[in-house]
Amino acid sequence: MLPFFDSRNTEYRYPFGAVAQRTPVTFRVCMPRDWGCHAATLLINRDDLPPVEVPMAWAGMRGDSHEWWAISYTPDAAGLYWYGFRLGVAMGEGYLTRQPDGTAAYSPNLDGARWQLTCYEQGYTTPDWLAGGVMYQIFPDRFAASGEPKADVPADRVMHADWGDQPEWRPDLQGRVRNNDFFGGDLQGIRQKLDYLQSLGVTCLYLNPIFESHSNHRYDTADYTHIDPLLGTEEDFHALTEAAKERGIRVILDGVFSHTGSDSVYFNRERRYPVEGAYNSPSSPYFDWYHFHKWPNEYGSWWGFQTLPEVEELAPAFMRYINGPEGVVPKWLKAGAAGWRLDVADELPDGFLDALRARVKATDPDALVLGEVWEDASNKESYGHRRRYLLGQQLDSVMNYPFRDAILDFLCNGGEFVHRVWDVVENYPPQALRLLMNHIGTHDTERALTLLGGEPSYGRGRSWQAGQTMTGEQRALALRRLRLATLLQFALPGVPCIYYGDEAGLEGYKDPFNRGTYPWGGEDADLVNWYRQLGITRRESRALAEGDYNPVLTGEDVVCFARRHDDSGLLCAVNRGEEPRVLPLPEDFVFAPIVLGEGRVAEDCLILPPLSGVWMRY
Repeated sequence: MLPFFDSRNTEYRYPFGAVAQRTPVTFRVCMPRDWGCHAATLLINRDDLPPVEVPMAWAGMRGDSHEWWAISYTPDAAGLYWYGFRLGVAMGEGYLTRQPDGTAAYSPNLDGARWQLTCYEQGYTTPDWLAGGVMYQIFPDRFAASGEPKADVPADRVMHADWGDQPEWRPDLQGRVRNNDFFGGDLQGIRQKLDYLQSLGVTCLYLNPIFESHSNHRYDTADYTHIDPLLGTEEDFHALTEAAKERGIRVILDGVFSHTGSDSVYFNRERRYPVEGAYNSPSSPYFDWYHFHKWPNEYGSWWGFQTLPEVEELAPAFMRYINGPEGVVPKWLKAGAAGWRLDVADELPDGFLDALRARVKATDPDALVLGEVWEDASNKESYGHRRRYLLGQQLDSVMNYPFRDAILDFLCNGGEFVHRVWDVVENYPPQALRLLMNHIGTHDTERALTLLGGEPSYGRGRSWQAGQTMTGEQRALALRRLRLATLLQFALPGVPCIYYGDEAGLEGYKDPFNRGTYPWGGEDADLVNWYRQLGITRRESRALAEGDYNPVLTGEDVVCFARRHDDSGLLCAVNRGEEPRVLPLPEDFVFAPIVLGEGRVAEDCLILPPLSGVWMRY
């Protein structure tokens, strides 16, 4: 039976996906002729407005047995629209309800009769330089150490003597994990490894926080205006960005603006600094930055961590300090940064995000604004209201956890993949979609290799996690799955991001075990070479920079999709199962060569061995 409606098929909805405001959108439903449909109505509303009912018109036959009903609707303002269809048929009045694949079922009830239409502002643009590239995320203390002496390093930092040590995880006598152990990775060390990063095809470095802080993760900012002394100086940062630029690599920074450290110039609870912080005096210039329930010891803090006092982002003094003409945001762009990744973007108010983007683009129209959002960022709600990250005034794009979850769930459990990807492709503006940070692991998650082959942690504590390494059999399975994961990761819409050391074969559960040092001299050479091939092949395919996403085949153990752009195409096919699979090839890929992976073509079919995958390119 023909679908009543399919939001992913341009016969039924044109154009596909998110649209600019004032773009006419045609909706068509297909009804069996013998149902006696005598009326069809489009029900549509923007988030903040009541629903509108728009009568549809009979639009002709589809063959002998079905008929079309159609309407053109033009959303006049940016926002999130929800739509559905009410039908008058011989059996009575009913509704079309959305199925997971974007198609519709007929129901006498209104429940579930909602599809999403994202409408973004006219003129919404995002930087071209990142499209088609490769990102690389670095946790600065753990990537590479130059060994150069540093000035003004606080004496309370604990330095590891051995680069290969396990990060400290045990609590001290007071029961606290202080995160004050350091390995000495620095900006000069990163600069010394730029040739290696270039060999992976990297075009963008994302650095976890580099500003002065007193923990190894540096999310407890002590001074936004200074590089942490253990990492180097502002001159070192400028030298890094200049050397990277010579190799076609840009550097973006982590902006942690929802909270500061309690041990900071601004709060100064530990009285480290010779200034009056908010904790020291209500007359402090920083006092209005914070929300005190009862000064000085009772204050709002990030997720209850007293070392991370929350800031009032819309406080005028804080807004000027971060987003003003001489603020933190433009200062580091002028110093060589190519953009910002915004920590916990869903905890930053709209007014702050609006001002930040405006300042970034006024300073450098080509700079990137990327947000940390773990869910579908197009329809995310936080603090009681819908967020508008991707409508044109806030973010260029986001970290893409939905793709990560789809990849890992498919490879480990056979979970749904194609339609989870479709949801993002359908909901996100194309400007944001092409720049999605497609990772399979970060400093906030278990290492991909551990998830793909190791024993699940099931909430076990750090003591258990610290003692775990994969067996030879587990690691062999994990490595095969990681190759499949990266075939998917590097082929999906967006920009693949390598978490430092994944390409070298690092294992590890969550913080701090996912933040081990890069194993220089002990890398898995075959795996590093695999990542190099991915980077090179990706760079040679225009379809992976701008191409459409077209599912070809999906099953419990198989994923196959194509990316197409003009006369360029790439097919990605993966078999996660333990048996060979034979896949019929789309006509335009029958004579396309396999450029990466394991498989063969015979009689217009692709044959994939167990736990294998390929890229084919024309």
